[in-house]
Amino acid sequence: MISAYIDFIRIRFLMMLAYRVNYYSGIIIYAINIGAYYFLWKAIYGTQDTLAGFSIDQMTTYLAISWMARAFYFNNLDRDIATEIKDGSVAIQMIRPYNYLIVKLMQGFGEGLFRFILFMIPGLAIVCLIFPVVLPSDPVVWLTYLGMLVFSFLINSQLNIMTGLFAFFVENNEGLMRMKRVMVDLFSGVIIPIAFFPGWLSSIMSWLPFQAITYLPSSIFTGRTPLAAAGQVFLIQLAWLVVLLIPIIVMWRSARQRLFVQGG
Repeated sequence: MISAYIDFIRIRFLMMLAYRVNYYSGIIIYAINIGAYYFLWKAIYGTQDTLAGFSIDQMTTYLAISWMARAFYFNNLDRDIATEIKDGSVAIQMIRPYNYLIVKLMQGFGEGLFRFILFMIPGLAIVCLIFPVVLPSDPVVWLTYLGMLVFSFLINSQLNIMTGLFAFFVENNEGLMRMKRVMVDLFSGVIIPIAFFPGWLSSIMSWLPFQAITYLPSSIFTGRTPLAAAGQVFLIQLAWLVVLLIPIIVMWRSARQRLFVQGG
């Protein structure tokens, strides 16, 4: 059965490979986004050396690695699940001899693996040539960050799966999916690092899973958070991985008992 799940990773990777030209243009779009934020933050810093604990070099690196990491952990599992629920094809998936949600996770990982190899790595290389990005020289930092990045993918995928499963209960979850995407980008620290949020809001963010997706791993990578605190970051990510499993299991069991097809 494990080999069957691995095949889902391989199949999704090959499917993405067929449309790789689209992702080459995506690298350009991400580079433009990073450039826009770079010049914005450079203007905000002005003559100041640091803001909210970030030096301008750390902020530049944070922007580059955060946006490129988004290319890896981003996926459309919520939309895929919602579509299959609406057209009724999920009923066929549910009677097959595998776990539907694990299959979706493997498909998302196949997509993420493609983005990591053909989007994130070349994109980061291009961005480093354009902007003054300072990458860490310690291989331990790189290995630690890659481990955290896997957790980022898993946590983001769990949020996507939960959002997609809502289609069982609300029939049309398009608005919910859009709201979730905005919340992840904003509250995970991709657009604005959480350190710049007001104190009361950053306190709330510490009790939500979003910071574990981007902000905490990127803070380790840029050196804003010392490497010695990496164990604590891993524990936070692991805790959210376990916590988010609970609503997913509850929603999935409830959904299996009330499935109906909308005209499929």
